[in-house]
Amino acid sequence: MAAVLRATPRTRILSSLEDAAWRFAARSPNVKSAFAAAAARNPATYPTITMPAICQGARLWYHGASPISSSKIQCRRHKCSSSSENSSTSVSKPGASPESTSMSSRTYTIKQSASETTIQDRVKIIPLTGGIVHVLLSRPSKLNSLDLPMFEAIADAASRLKNDRDLSKDLRAVVVSGEGKAFCTGLDAKSVALSGPNTALSRLLERPSPYGGGEGLGNLAQDVCYLWRQLPVPVIACLHGMCFGGGLQIALGADMRFSTPDCRLSIMESRWGLIPDMGASIVLRELVRIDVAKELTMTGRIISGLEAEKIGLVTRCVENPMDEAMKVAAEIVERSPDSVAATKELFQTTWVEDDETCLRKETDLQMKLIATWNQMAASGRNFGVKLPYFRRRE
Repeated sequence: MAAVLRATPRTRILSSLEDAAWRFAARSPNVKSAFAAAAARNPATYPTITMPAICQGARLWYHGASPISSSKIQCRRHKCSSSSENSSTSVSKPGASPESTSMSSRTYTIKQSASETTIQDRVKIIPLTGGIVHVLLSRPSKLNSLDLPMFEAIADAASRLKNDRDLSKDLRAVVVSGEGKAFCTGLDAKSVALSGPNTALSRLLERPSPYGGGEGLGNLAQDVCYLWRQLPVPVIACLHGMCFGGGLQIALGADMRFSTPDCRLSIMESRWGLIPDMGASIVLRELVRIDVAKELTMTGRIISGLEAEKIGLVTRCVENPMDEAMKVAAEIVERSPDSVAATKELFQTTWVEDDETCLRKETDLQMKLIATWNQMAASGRNFGVKLPYFRRRE
């Protein structure tokens, strides 16, 4: 399909996009209402439903028909403008001065967009601009090790990002990192033991956990890994220091992992006479050969970020994983939220399936994307037509 678009004359594609926008407006009372609201506020600018009104009305509808007063983007063909939230992504590190980085001829400024939420003094949910959310494991004095409140806070954070309307409606990407000297060093055995072995086992292993929703499959120990896979947006883990045992399984639940070269990683459960039971049987089979998975698990060997990259446990090694994660997240935000969600669903549901299932799934998902507003908007961006994306389809 991309090849067909490239081979189609520019004027024909622009005309098709305009026609699609008119058809969308004609059948959407929500967009018509947005146009009417815009016209009522400024009849001189919007006397009729024109292509600029479509661009403006779509943005008004996306933002709840609120007035547009922030920075502008230009639709080169129709000279219309709208808020730039989805066209030039801005994101910044909490507590730091805004930084800029160039990527694909765009400048991204990283900054916090709203107040953070802290869960059980263990995990912080920090909204950033552009629909990106930073989830920070925040138990630095214990190297972010997993006591029962930490298990619950991580699962709760993932559940909120999926089910809390205020957090999920504009969510486009999640970045997970650890505060302090390590990402996560795995189970805090002493704390769990002091909470009572029977009580701890019951809370960790009871199925389903209270965080998985109606379709919950895992227990609490598994949900801190598995729930990230159920989010309809990419999840990127930033690894540094140490990433051991349960901490590594949490990271493997993410869609991508960026690690420092000197980060130390281990599937460490065998050192305690146990097996990795937090989703490893699902995530490892997607990343490494079975013999590699067995060797790492049976020995509990500690490997570096560089070796983890070589065998496929991490996506790539970089000096600053957070910067890399923000760059990638910002680039993903430029794509259609529907195609990004469908991509995640496609690969996670077909990776180990038979050929027929894979091919049918591709067609089913593609049919849901073709000729939708977000697909047209994504296509238009290749030709200078800056239509905004609507929220991800459920």
